[in-house]
Amino acid sequence: MILRLFFIGAILFVIELYAFQAIKTLIKLRWVLISYQIISLFLFVFILYSFTQFDRSVGQTKQTMFTMGLLLVIYLPKIVMTVILLGEDVFRLTAGSINYFIDNKSKTNFLPSRRKFVSQIGLGLASIPFLSLIYGIFEGKYNYKVIKQAIHFPDLPDAFDGFTITQISDVHSGSFDNPEKINYAIDLVNAQNSDMILFTGDIVNTHAKEMHPWIETFNRIEKHEYGKYSVLGNHDYGEYVTWPTQSAKDKNFEDIKKLYGQIGFQLLLNEHTFIEKDGDKIALVGVENWGKNFKQAGDLKKASQHLSKDDFKILMSHDPSHWNEVVQYDDKHFHLTLSGHTHGMQFGIEIPGFFKWSLAQYVYKQWAGLYENLGRYVYVNRGFGFHAYPGRVGIMPEITVIQLIKSKKLA
Repeated sequence: MILRLFFIGAILFVIELYAFQAIKTLIKLRWVLISYQIISLFLFVFILYSFTQFDRSVGQTKQTMFTMGLLLVIYLPKIVMTVILLGEDVFRLTAGSINYFIDNKSKTNFLPSRRKFVSQIGLGLASIPFLSLIYGIFEGKYNYKVIKQAIHFPDLPDAFDGFTITQISDVHSGSFDNPEKINYAIDLVNAQNSDMILFTGDIVNTHAKEMHPWIETFNRIEKHEYGKYSVLGNHDYGEYVTWPTQSAKDKNFEDIKKLYGQIGFQLLLNEHTFIEKDGDKIALVGVENWGKNFKQAGDLKKASQHLSKDDFKILMSHDPSHWNEVVQYDDKHFHLTLSGHTHGMQFGIEIPGFFKWSLAQYVYKQWAGLYENLGRYVYVNRGFGFHAYPGRVGIMPEITVIQLIKSKKLA
């Protein structure tokens, strides 16, 4: 732990040095520079100290989220400035070396002076993540978007043509701090008037008690004609804290499973049920969490026992890596998989229908929205809540409405 903090501290110190060079190039007032150094030192010490106070037996708290938010708000812009000035240093070193070997009798300094306009560029670019992160904390994390997605299937049972499903995922109730905004989101869920609602896991960060203040709020989700169903996510297993005893961990897990029932959702644990409409039916399959590099409690074979390839199947599986690694290749042909988990990393750029980018795409091949392979689809919800960084930039919290259409895939 000490070695890790020393390493982090050393990196932050180098970033601070470069950021100060940019400030010093632009500002000459001594009292401003001294004030900047004092504030930077205070924040540097506070962030390092806060990380030493992390208690693994407690897990994420409002304090740790505040610290993570502060770390990103302060140091991501400074990293931008560091990259710009580091690039300038490479240029200065190259230019100085060339000048030295061409005219080694020159009395000019080996390194050319820093150029003011480079520091101005660095500061201007740094303001973009700074302002974006601030917006993400105060506005973005509750800027709910309803995303509607039609998916076409040639073998969809006739009665389900036009059937609508609302999907929510990754609630992370322990992170919430604004009842008014959450009630607004629940109103949005109800306003969709879908036939069925599915919740694809992560009701809490770690502890069942995180959801207790929000049970009444989530019970406002209206009954849907064809049911309310859910599965577990990786955070629902209490894997990310140190428990005093195994029995305490087991009790928390049982309490978390009960939470879904307490807000009116039927939890599917490696099992399936049939949704029937006007004499036709589709199979709704729910597996426990299965993730590459995460807990793998999901048992697809058990959950789909007695189902055939010809049954129309919708699968709820929290982590999209399950679809990427297993589901899309399964002989039983799962028509549609609904996942969440990635949050779109809560940071990225998205222009609907044209462009989307996030660091999440370097970890997950399917990280936000709809993907297809040979008529098998996975939809990855961007998440209802937030975790670690207490905000969202570019990748907004999502309520998905999927409409099933009986037809061939559109060109």
